[in-house]
Amino acid sequence: MSYQVLARKWRPKSFGSLVGQDHVVQALSNALTQQRLHHAYLFTGTRGVGKTTLSRILAKSLNCATGITANPCGECEACKAIDIGRYVDYVEMDAASNRGIADMVSLLEQAIYAPSSGRFKVYMIDEVHMLTKEAFNAMLKTLEEPPAHVKFILATTDPQKVPVTILSRCLQFNLRQMASSTITAHLQDILGQEQIIFEAPALQLIARAANGSMRDALSLTDQAIAYGNQSVRETDVRSMLGAIDQSYLYDLVRALVASDATALLQIAQQMDARSIGFESALNDLAALLHLLAVAQYSPQVIAEDHPERQTLLALCSQLTAEMLQLYYQICILGHRDIGLAPDPYAGFTMTLLRMLAFKTDAMTPSSPPPTSHSGDNESGNSRTPLSSGGARAALAQTRQAAVASPEPAVPQVAPPAPVMQPAPTPVQTATTIAQSLTVNPIAPQAVLPEASSEPPPVTEEPASFSWDGNWRLLVENHLSKLGLVRALAQNCELVSYDADQMTLRIGEAHKHLASANYLDKLNSALNNHFSRRIKLTIQIDQEANTPARQLAVEKAELQDQARDAILSDHFVQGLMQEMGATIVPNSIKPLH
Repeated sequence: MSYQVLARKWRPKSFGSLVGQDHVVQALSNALTQQRLHHAYLFTGTRGVGKTTLSRILAKSLNCATGITANPCGECEACKAIDIGRYVDYVEMDAASNRGIADMVSLLEQAIYAPSSGRFKVYMIDEVHMLTKEAFNAMLKTLEEPPAHVKFILATTDPQKVPVTILSRCLQFNLRQMASSTITAHLQDILGQEQIIFEAPALQLIARAANGSMRDALSLTDQAIAYGNQSVRETDVRSMLGAIDQSYLYDLVRALVASDATALLQIAQQMDARSIGFESALNDLAALLHLLAVAQYSPQVIAEDHPERQTLLALCSQLTAEMLQLYYQICILGHRDIGLAPDPYAGFTMTLLRMLAFKTDAMTPSSPPPTSHSGDNESGNSRTPLSSGGARAALAQTRQAAVASPEPAVPQVAPPAPVMQPAPTPVQTATTIAQSLTVNPIAPQAVLPEASSEPPPVTEEPASFSWDGNWRLLVENHLSKLGLVRALAQNCELVSYDADQMTLRIGEAHKHLASANYLDKLNSALNNHFSRRIKLTIQIDQEANTPARQLAVEKAELQDQARDAILSDHFVQGLMQEMGATIVPNSIKPLH
């Protein structure tokens, strides 16, 4: 006997054996049990999700010798004939190749005659959206009031192209793409009965590659069995699909944590040598980053029996939430744009290097210098030296401060010193070189850890403290690369400060930003900026005059000015008065 492919051999023959479409099975089963039969059904969904299979099961339920039932016997002449596609009263028509009005008229002429041997004539029109406009018009009347012995089943992968006049005459069921776990479990059951040796990770790869289609999954399984010589193993399936070995992904994440560009490029070269698809590699890397991000909040998502559970948990501890969010976003954007790159290798490596370029010191999981706020205990951990990416970020901040305009915005607190012209007494570290680069004194920032991993020492005679108290200018110019920490700073108001202590106020609506983690990072950034240890205290109030609020007010004023300028323009007024023109809401934008 000739071999029959798995997709045909294991096609479900009853509602009970159909997987992944429980919502449709329940509705049809109840309708058959209660004898509430519609004259036309529309099944929609992507390829391989069970549209034709459901049509055949429904036809058997309507014509089974045991009567109209949700559980056809599968043994009578009608059930067997429908299974093999030889039942005279069940007609499957491919609308892609029989799409004209002549084909539709021929079908409708046959529909008026009573069934030859069954209870109903069932017409299944596949890819119905391919019919011409004339063919749709020809079937409208019959579809609305068909003979009592006729049932129509329409199937399509693109319901948007089906006229609404057809949709309104049908009972619609949307067949969903199946979950990877559902496909994996079904493949395990089939291969167990087929007595095929398999590895669970291999079936998971096939399920993901099938993209929700059970038929595609069974076809890929057939291919994997042939490729692996009657076995389905992970290494064979990865080679067959061009999928990436998970060890490469773990090495990539470790290199990102270490900011090791050389290691990243070496791994990319190894992947290129093995002809691994870089588009699928970015897709798998994004999936791994998603798993790590979820596992940080809920470690139980990684199964206890997962072979790489300890590796994944270790990576979770080495990455901050900000790093994972940044890497994931860059990864999916790189996957989207890889087709625009000169070649896939260039697109892949540039995506990895972009992850390093946008990484900031605030994202490092190491603990900051000892800080305190609101009575919290001081941490004894010292800050680790800057990576290459962090050094570049620090240098950029120094240059930005050197060329920034010294004009401050309206200060929120009276400055302790009348002017800022005299340079402050140099801190007893190697900061004099950095101060000599500009006329305005620059507080040494992230370049200090290059000389020492310890925080700036507090001497017997600390450096004089000179700052005008312009909190908004400090946030915009020096705390702009801290991610969510900057959002915390933007929504805080400076209450008071001196050389050793700073008090901030945050509104009730934004108090969720004042977590211990973000306060530690903000305190660390302030320590680095002022080159001294500052005790940070935060108060919660109903509202605060914060930089974010000031910016919102300024934007609103600019918007009002722009709207007034447009409405007062004589040309615009003429258009509105003479031609009845109106201004589209929210279409007016200020120029600056």
